[in-house]
Amino acid sequence: MIRTALALMLSATPALATQEYILPTLFDVARVAPGDVLNIRADPNGSAPVIGTLAPDAARVEVVEERRGWGRVNTGEGSGWVSMRFLDYRTDVWEEDALPAGWQCFGTEPFWTVIPQGDQLVTAMPGLPDDTRPLRAVRSTGVFRDPTRAVTAPGMTLTSTPQLCSDGMSDRLFGLQALVVIEGEEGTTLLRGCCSIQP
Repeated sequence: MIRTALALMLSATPALATQEYILPTLFDVARVAPGDVLNIRADPNGSAPVIGTLAPDAARVEVVEERRGWGRVNTGEGSGWVSMRFLDYRTDVWEEDALPAGWQCFGTEPFWTVIPQGDQLVTAMPGLPDDTRPLRAVRSTGVFRDPTRAVTAPGMTLTSTPQLCSDGMSDRLFGLQALVVIEGEEGTTLLRGCCSIQP
């Protein structure tokens, strides 16, 4: 009798839920009628002014922050909020030890970008030739769908970690903060900036 009761209790206990996603990640617009749009609002509430729209079939929309059922997305030179009720998260974004398509990092003072191109990592700065190095490794934490990444190339290490980040040039906010260490002929350079996965 006791064994039966224990077995019933254990079978009624819900399994531990797997975390669905960690921001930033990509979503597809869903449940918006054809011919309609999903409004991007200035603040996370339904009465805030509309500052942009997403098409009913918009895909791979980067959400960098979530508040009370609203997700922050970038639009133009700013950011706004969309209702998460109309977004479905994608399960194909953060694969173990890999970078999602569209991943890139950038910063100001000085201006710089780092973009993977095939098996190369390309760093660009105005007035300088592109610095292209073989992409050695991409490492993740092992935590399911954690966006944290360490990217290495000979003489270069870039880490991107989930944290709201400003590019310093617009009102956009990004969900990944970047720190880059580059070794070159003139010494070691430390760069700080943001990363995005928006295609």
